[in-house]
Amino acid sequence: MPDFTPLYRFATYPAAALQAQSGANEGDPIGLGPAAIPGDTYRLARDVGPDHLHICESPVLGQVVADGSQVGRPGDALTIVDCHSLMGRAGETVEVLVLRRTDDREETTLHLLPLSPIRPGVEYELIGSSPTMAPARFADIVSVSFFAGTRITLAGGAQAPVETLAIGDMILTRDHGPRPIRWIGHQTRRATGAAAPIRITAGTLHTARDLLLSPEHRLFIWQRRDTLGTGRAEILVKAALLVNGTTVHRDEGGHIDSYQILFDGREVIFAEGIAVESLLVTSDGQDRLPEGVALETIAAERRAAASLEVDARALGSSSDAAERLTRASRGQDD
Repeated sequence: MPDFTPLYRFATYPAAALQAQSGANEGDPIGLGPAAIPGDTYRLARDVGPDHLHICESPVLGQVVADGSQVGRPGDALTIVDCHSLMGRAGETVEVLVLRRTDDREETTLHLLPLSPIRPGVEYELIGSSPTMAPARFADIVSVSFFAGTRITLAGGAQAPVETLAIGDMILTRDHGPRPIRWIGHQTRRATGAAAPIRITAGTLHTARDLLLSPEHRLFIWQRRDTLGTGRAEILVKAALLVNGTTVHRDEGGHIDSYQILFDGREVIFAEGIAVESLLVTSDGQDRLPEGVALETIAAERRAAASLEVDARALGSSSDAAERLTRASRGQDD
């Protein structure tokens, strides 16, 4: 039976929910290519809420709809086909990825994945589209990155800022001891919307200092007491699910240097003293990697690790999720 365990979960809208209010396409939903004309204004319907789209990576099909998705059926093919840039009346810019879903009858439906908040009932002007940049923008939001200044634990126990690491450096891993870095990627990107890093403040989850992680970056938690009721001691949780506005929050604004660290397989390493995963390689990000990297092994390990991931339902309220996990790691009851 095919494995459709979700790797990513996003709030999306049907393309029909974003309709042109004026311009050449008045009354039509936002489209692709010639059907998306700069200067047209669009408004997100007030009565249409977001649906959660779960995505997994299939070794044969690439990105497909995963189990538990409110959108489509598991196995439906997904293609990232465009990135629309819209501007609100106050001058704010919103980027929206367009995903094409194809079902087993070859029927297609378009879905919108906003990269920053888009407000219902507000008019936005389409200022441009970039199909060629769309896969890269998706790779940005699912990237597992460490940010400049983050201290990574080396094989000998010392810590070094991530920007000082080099290929071949030996890093302490939780499961396999010292392992050499296979590849390092570096980007300078905007710290806005879905790509804005998550700041976990010092002391939260036992961090030695403030720790910045990508929203999709998964932390490894070992529960001394099964506080979450998962039936297992080892769990993974994405940083974005821990945002509570106080001890864990989004760090919006400006640009930030990010670093991706790749080993010969999936690893859990230590950043600011706590356990987190190494690079998550997506099908859209493979062209950034050097030749000879064994992606098949990493992908298989990622799918296996997905079974350890807990979702928002298991965590309960995000306002106390970080505190609950801290207590679980200490063996304390709620």
